[in-house]
This record gives sequence, structure tokens and C-alpha cells, in this order.
Amino acid sequence: MTTFESQVKTINASQENVFGKFSDMSNLEAIKDRIPQDKVQDFSCDTDSVHFSVNPIGKLGIRIIEREPYKTIKFESEDSPIKFNVWIQLIGVSANETKAKITLKADINMFLKPMVSKPLQEAIDKMADAMTQMPY
Repeated sequence: MTTFESQVKTINASQENVFGKFSDMSNLEAIKDRIPQDKVQDFSCDTDSVHFSVNPIGKLGIRIIEREPYKTIKFESEDSPIKFNVWIQLIGVSANETKAKITLKADINMFLKPMVSKPLQEAIDKMADAMTQMPY
């Protein structure tokens, strides 16, 4: 498994509000217009999952598999050519400040790794940046 990690980001919202936003995948509808259309297409989401297409990888699905209230949300891939897991870790700093980090572990074969490593790291970084800009 190859690991990709975002930088730790500061979100100007309580840990409970951030957790509430990301433990319900249908809330991602709010950032749909911020997703670069040249990178991500066919975006759809519901309470427990999100599905989209990414070039050059293809169709991807992500489903929530565990929610540890206010601390961690764990996801796994579904209907994806690459098996992966994603964690969002949250640490409350104050009543209105939360530190967040996204970690992705992907099972990438050595032939695909050079082609998909950069897009996956960019995706994790953009997701972490988007977390800081969402309304809570």
C-alpha cells in the first residue's frame, strides 16, 4: 500500500461541526461547484457514499465504513480499479478551531504508480484545502 498524506490544515469551526459535515457525504454537494471539471466528472453523493470519475484512473466510489464521533471518519473504495482507504482525522484546538488531516492508502501496482501518484496526492491536497473553505 502506498500512503499519501495532506498537510495538517486549520479549519475555523468546532470539531463537532466539522465531523458533522464530513460524516454525512451528502454535505459534499455544497462543494460540487468547486471541483475542477477537467479533473473530476460524474460527481454524485448520498449519506454514506460519493461516486465520481477521475482521469486517468476512471470511476471511483468511496463509502464511509466507520465514524468515531468528532475524531475520525474512515472510508474505503468501492467500484474502483484501485483499492484504497481514506481517513479524515480531526483534533479540536478550541471551540472554533479544528486541525484536520487526510490520509489515503492505495494498493497501486508498480506500473500504475508513476501515472497515478501525482494526481492522487493533488486530490488529497485539494480536498484538505476545500475543508478549510467550506461553510460550517
